[in-house]
Amino acid sequence: MIEIKDVTKKYGDFTAIDHLNLSIEKGSFFGLLGPNGAGKTTLIKMLVGLLKPSSGNIIIKKQKMSRDNTFLKNKISIVPQHINLDKELSIKENLIFSAKLYKIKGKEQEKRVEELLQFSEFKAIENKLSKKLSGGMQRKLMIVKALVNNPEIIFLDEPTVGIDVNNRRKIWNMLKIMNDMGKTIILTTHYIEEAEYLCDKIGLMDNGKIFYCDTSDHLKNNLGKFTVEHFNKNKITEYKYFHTIEEAKKYVNTLSDHYILRNTNLEDVFYNFTNRKVQ
Repeated sequence: MIEIKDVTKKYGDFTAIDHLNLSIEKGSFFGLLGPNGAGKTTLIKMLVGLLKPSSGNIIIKKQKMSRDNTFLKNKISIVPQHINLDKELSIKENLIFSAKLYKIKGKEQEKRVEELLQFSEFKAIENKLSKKLSGGMQRKLMIVKALVNNPEIIFLDEPTVGIDVNNRRKIWNMLKIMNDMGKTIILTTHYIEEAEYLCDKIGLMDNGKIFYCDTSDHLKNNLGKFTVEHFNKNKITEYKYFHTIEEAKKYVNTLSDHYILRNTNLEDVFYNFTNRKVQ
């Protein structure tokens, strides 16, 4: 579905994306996990044609992505980091306006908007102004807007940033349903739990590069299924990883200070390779 071939993006002397290669299969839910400034948003902007690579090519559905490729742009949709709703319009009016931008008219427009209102459970409050929605509901409406053109590929750039746990989980459920419908979803996030829950494959990104790409389970198992964290003599937290619980228990028996024995998570994987927390 998507081929990123030796793509680099520079701003003067600064390299935001550094000779990146990546393949994303049709129907997958792919997560880009990394700290702020890793290059995730820059990569998304190139994938949707908003930015031109300094070198390399992005191929989607066997076509080169560019700002002028209207065929591909009709096949994709993006949910940006920042709220892009018309706050003076109602929920329904936002969807109608989005449909008009895609030149969806008449009965087709009515049918599509009605389907999305039902799917998103917005029908009962369809006339509520978007500026009166909570932050979580606004984020949810942005995702629904992105479905107006029935895209094959959806790009989500930090879609749940700043949202409370309850609304975040509701959005996760919607995204899961969308993926089950056959849509290819590319998600950027720095929420560890979000990437683990949603994505069938995860690329760990830092300094403009994807340095490790695999399923969540494989990433964790390759490092070690169990983690021991404890203070060393210098009062600095150390992390040790073990493939079996027996190895982990044998190690903690040698420790004289307080320790935590737990299952390894994606943050451990990322920290082990970059030596800094995702934040």
